[in-house]
Amino acid sequence: MIDGPRDRPRRLRRTPAIRRLMAETRLHPAELILPMFVREGLDAPEAISSMPGVSHHSIDGLRRAVTEAAEAGIGGVMLFGIPVSKDATGSGATDDNGILNLATRAVIEEVGESIVVQTDLCLDEFTDHGHCGVLDAEGNVDNDASLERYRDMAIAQANAGSHLLGLSGMMDGQVAVVRDALDDNGFIDTAVLGYAAKYASAFYGPFREAVQSSLQGDRRSYQLDPANRREGLREILADVDEGADVVMVKPAMSYLDVLADAAATSPVPVWAYQVSGEYSMIEAAAANGWIDRRRAIEESVLSIRRAGADAVLTYWAVELAEWLRS
Repeated sequence: MIDGPRDRPRRLRRTPAIRRLMAETRLHPAELILPMFVREGLDAPEAISSMPGVSHHSIDGLRRAVTEAAEAGIGGVMLFGIPVSKDATGSGATDDNGILNLATRAVIEEVGESIVVQTDLCLDEFTDHGHCGVLDAEGNVDNDASLERYRDMAIAQANAGSHLLGLSGMMDGQVAVVRDALDDNGFIDTAVLGYAAKYASAFYGPFREAVQSSLQGDRRSYQLDPANRREGLREILADVDEGADVVMVKPAMSYLDVLADAAATSPVPVWAYQVSGEYSMIEAAAANGWIDRRRAIEESVLSIRRAGADAVLTYWAVELAEWLRS
């Protein structure tokens, strides 16, 4: 009989108790953030067909849903507003009585002491052309004119009570402009999340339905090229230099290398967004019986945490939190 190997890594995988003890990465409800959609003119939740299990909410329905989220122990919610009317400059985004700002006040009133209430600071839901900024005479996104709109949005959202502003527009200099606007108007404690490495991804497809996008063309002139890894880190460091309190990589699973780079370098927390396409692919495969739904959800979020994300935006936040708590 020959001697077997002395190094046997399988010893540490032998039983569920050993595997649990040896786990290098763990999930906790407080690390999960739920993106939520509130739509003007609704009286009841309305399902989003390309995102099974995700709905548009009325403000009253949103109150109930955020209460459930807070009771599940998740770390935060990220609010997206869908207005009835849109225009070229996204004027609804800075209207104190616009859907997002009304919803923010309602959510703060409902759960503002027990959960971090976050708001999407971008114009795409509010513009009739669907871009994240205002357009110039040639139809191109005007970076600096868009920053002026972001400044006004920041003040409106902070006035509504948002704890953290999610800057998702990918305009150069957006973090610095928003930080200055907040500080100049007395909102020194309102935090800024820079969607620093946001890629021009095909995985946003279902989100277009979720926000009823009016997009004409694409966003490749301002979102990152999927081919570029170093550029993602450059954007991360730029947002940190401009004063971001947290930085983000989006999407998550196809950009784990960028996420790992950011986590190894950034002095501020790094989050990742498990986007609509990632969600819908797993839901569709599970509905067809091709994969184990719960295991795929848990593995997908765990992989994002393992790559270095301090928190994960995921549409499964509440369901996953309930699994973890049970």
